[in-house]
Amino acid sequence: MLEQNQTFTSIKHHIAVHLSQIIDESQTMRNSLDEKEYCLLCELAHIRDLFNEIQSSASFFYLKAYIEKFTTQYIEIAKAIQNLAEKRHGALIVVERENPVSDHIQGGIPLNATISNRLIESIFYPGNPLHDGAILVKGDYIISAANVLPLTNQDFGSEKVGTRHRAGIGLTEMTDSLVLIISEETGKMSFALAGTLYPIISPESSLQ
Repeated sequence: MLEQNQTFTSIKHHIAVHLSQIIDESQTMRNSLDEKEYCLLCELAHIRDLFNEIQSSASFFYLKAYIEKFTTQYIEIAKAIQNLAEKRHGALIVVERENPVSDHIQGGIPLNATISNRLIESIFYPGNPLHDGAILVKGDYIISAANVLPLTNQDFGSEKVGTRHRAGIGLTEMTDSLVLIISEETGKMSFALAGTLYPIISPESSLQ
């Protein structure tokens, strides 16, 4: 518990540092507007990147808050998604919270196994018969694998949103579950909650 608290204190510090940097750079921009050689667009792009990084770090922080009440094996899940992302192994992990999800998914293969990062990684290893579909986490157990989730009907316009992401969003539109998603194409991590997708950047220190 102490290690986890230190991790998330570090994340909050990271966010605070970047917010301070944005404030300082915004003041510099304001003071430099009359300078002909000053590139306002370049500075705005940099500040946008800082905001994106803050959003990603904050998402990891709040992810912990959203699921720690429902599973004590949060760190095992965090390790698994980090390793899967590094290898670009696509994954879909449903964490059941207050509302049962069984009425909204097509049941897969029962497992009823204790959560471990190695087990999660092996399930989503390419070629494993269970790697397609989602695993269902309830409490400290992986209840089942290869579950099929409902797809969202949201219109994302020109934005490319894959089947895993649509499935994760779709289930969270119907339940209060949280769905973790690893993109096979990019290795990017995200989570869906209440029909919205959030990016995740996990500090390396959180997995030590």
